[in-house]
Amino acid sequence: MPLELVPVRCLTDNYAWLVHGNGRTALVDAPEAAPILAELAARGWSLDQIALTHHHADHIQAVPELVAQTGAAVIGNARDAARLPPLDQAVRPGERFALCGEAAEVIDVPGHTIGHVAFHLPGPAMVFTADSLMALGCGRLFEGNAETMWASLSRLNALPAETLVCSGHDYCRGNGAFALSVDPGNAALRERLAETAAGTRPCAPSTLAEERATNPFLRVAELADSLGLAGASEAAVFAELRARKDRF
Repeated sequence: MPLELVPVRCLTDNYAWLVHGNGRTALVDAPEAAPILAELAARGWSLDQIALTHHHADHIQAVPELVAQTGAAVIGNARDAARLPPLDQAVRPGERFALCGEAAEVIDVPGHTIGHVAFHLPGPAMVFTADSLMALGCGRLFEGNAETMWASLSRLNALPAETLVCSGHDYCRGNGAFALSVDPGNAALRERLAETAAGTRPCAPSTLAEERATNPFLRVAELADSLGLAGASEAAVFAELRARKDRF
C-alpha cells in the first residue's frame, strides 16, 4: 500500500510533513503542535514517530507537546543530539531506519547547520530536505560554507529524478523572484511560478526533476556564463549565486 504524504502548514511559512502507511504515522519536523494535532485528528491517525532534520526552533519546538499527547518516538541525528530534544532513536548519516515501516536513508546535508540531515525513502521516492535543498532555492548558510552546502546539494541531486522533494518552508515567492532574476529565459521556471501564483500547484512538494529545471542552485552549469564565471568550478558558481541571493 503506498504511503500517504500530507503537508501541514505551520507558523508563518513552515511545512511539517505527515507520512502514513503500514498502519503507522510519522511526522517530519515539528514546528507547531496545534495544526499537526488537528490534521491527525481529522484523519483519525495516531502519531508513532517524529523525525527531526535539524535543531532550529521552528523545526523542533512542538516536540514536547506532541510527545506528551501522542507518545511518539523521536528520531534525530546522533551527531547533533545535544541540540535536539531527547531522542528515542539516534541515527547517523549513511544509516537506515524504518519510517512507517519503509526503509529511510539518513543523508548528511550540512550547510544550513552542521548537523542537518535529510531523510530519503527510496521505495515511495520521497526525500525530506527541510532547509538544505528547498523549493526553488536552498537554505541560508548559518554554520557551513558554500563549498559544504554545494556538496550537500550534490548528494541530494544524485537521487532519482522522480523523487519528491519535501522542503521545510514555503519560500516560493521570494525564491522564485530571485530565480527569475538570474535565469530570466527559463520557460519552465516561468510556468512553475505562474502555476504557484495562480494556486494551481503548491510550493512543495516538487520532483527533483522540476528542481533541476527551475532551481538556480541546481543549475550552476547552465548559469555560469551569464554570471561571468565561465570555466569556474561548480562550487564557485554556487557560492556566487548564494551570495547574490543573500543580497537580493
